[in-house]
Amino acid sequence: MSEHAHSHGEHASARSLTLALGLTSSFLVVEVVYAFLSGSLALLSDAGHMLTDVMALVLSLLAIRIGARAADRRRTFGYRRAEILAAAVNAGALFAIGIYILVEAYRRLREPTEVQTTPMLIVAVLGLIVNLISARILVGGSASSLNVRSAYLEVMGDLLGSVAVIVGALIIRFTGLTWVDPVLGALIGLWVLPRTWTLLKASVNVLMEGVPDGLDLDALRAELLALEGVTEVHDLHVWSVTSGEHTLTAHLVSQAAPGELLAQAREVAERYGIEHTTLQLEPPGLHVGEHGVVHP
Repeated sequence: MSEHAHSHGEHASARSLTLALGLTSSFLVVEVVYAFLSGSLALLSDAGHMLTDVMALVLSLLAIRIGARAADRRRTFGYRRAEILAAAVNAGALFAIGIYILVEAYRRLREPTEVQTTPMLIVAVLGLIVNLISARILVGGSASSLNVRSAYLEVMGDLLGSVAVIVGALIIRFTGLTWVDPVLGALIGLWVLPRTWTLLKASVNVLMEGVPDGLDLDALRAELLALEGVTEVHDLHVWSVTSGEHTLTAHLVSQAAPGELLAQAREVAERYGIEHTTLQLEPPGLHVGEHGVVHP
């Protein structure tokens, strides 16, 4: 019954994400075209931010669909790291877009460019409507799925960006202050860049098999060493296969009963969010290296 409910929940989340992705990606094309037609950097910057929404939705779908594929003889951990590869490529592209927007904003502040506020305003209002619809679609699953929740928060962030563009278009229309457009574009770009940098760092850390963010390796080692009968902990490695899926390997030097000690060590690992654990017990005076080499 629980497996059926879990599968039903995943299918519902996938349908919501697919519908929101169709709406957002379709409007992204419209926003980019009209950003160039109107000459609005704020609109182009908002389109860059909407691209983060599209990629967040794509990654959420990847996590559901690719994560369901079973491991095979060539991919013993399965295909879940595809999510991280997509995230890294996405973050790199978005970071480049953010830098371009900041450079273009600086250029336009020095050499003001005419902005057509009517298409800018129309597209921004349409973008606001699309984001409201997408948020309404995703809000139902955001409480039960972290993937859907992250996509929902991305859409809500872009909704605020649409509001900023609308305000900018109205200010330019009634005051003629064209410098408002590059300033808004730069502000949206500065808002996107830190999140993009965070995503890029997290993706690279997983690809480099670094210690998961927020996990204190020294504290974990100390807790393993504090287990009864353990005199040494070495060759301790913790890494992520994909986001939220952590793996640990370690050698424990001890003369304690294997069954009870291994159970206690796995409990320690689980407290750190590590579900996949491989432990090797060694008697004192015998050191087995990482490649199976025995050192007396």
